[in-house]
Amino acid sequence: MSQELNHLTAVVTGGASGIGAAIAAKLQSLGARVAVLDLFPGELPAGQLGFSCDVSNDESVKAAITGTVEAFGGVDIVINNAGIGAIGTVEDNDDAEWARVWDINVVGMVRVSRAALPHLRSSSSAAVVNICSIAATAGLPARALYSATKGAVLSLTQAMAADHLREGIRVNCVNPGTADTPWVGRLLDQAEDPAAERAALNARQPHGRLVTAGEVAAAVAYLAGPGAGSTTGTSIAVDGGMQALRLRPAGQ
Repeated sequence: MSQELNHLTAVVTGGASGIGAAIAAKLQSLGARVAVLDLFPGELPAGQLGFSCDVSNDESVKAAITGTVEAFGGVDIVINNAGIGAIGTVEDNDDAEWARVWDINVVGMVRVSRAALPHLRSSSSAAVVNICSIAATAGLPARALYSATKGAVLSLTQAMAADHLREGIRVNCVNPGTADTPWVGRLLDQAEDPAAERAALNARQPHGRLVTAGEVAAAVAYLAGPGAGSTTGTSIAVDGGMQALRLRPAGQ
């Protein structure tokens, strides 16, 4: 098994479930020491260290990063994965909900990155990977608030890459399509016809199915690793071709 991340410490926010858990497991399999920052880290796989962390609270973030450094000696990789969803048009969410989702999905990444930056500057393999979304690059119905936050994440990634390149810190993002995660599962369960809704989501992506958490994790691991040493300020779409492809209907 490749150990290309051996001796490196990775922080994964929202790393206790879904895409975050898949990322944590992938980085660990490549040799990284992994700190999982999550509201409810719970019982993690052997070798992963959990910290209770609320990315909307600056003191909570600082404490988790400090704990990671005390345990592992530094921070080399930051995976900003923690985030929440939002459904509706611009009419459907009030100011308080806009502020709450923005604070977690955008400012949460700022807090974690800001706290980690002094340690990243001391690393010879520093990388930040932000989890963005197809919602940043394609107009999706009833996702106005969520899309706005992910559009901000895409722009934030590019700005951070420019700011920190000469400090030896690479910053990139991954844009997943609709992924087969517990959160999406809960949304499907709330639909009038969950099977029909799942079929519609599968059909929306050109390869005909939901993205897996493992596929997102593989892209993150590439961007976090030394093989991507000349890659910064970019995004990788893991969306079955949804962003770029325009296929004819099947059978035509």
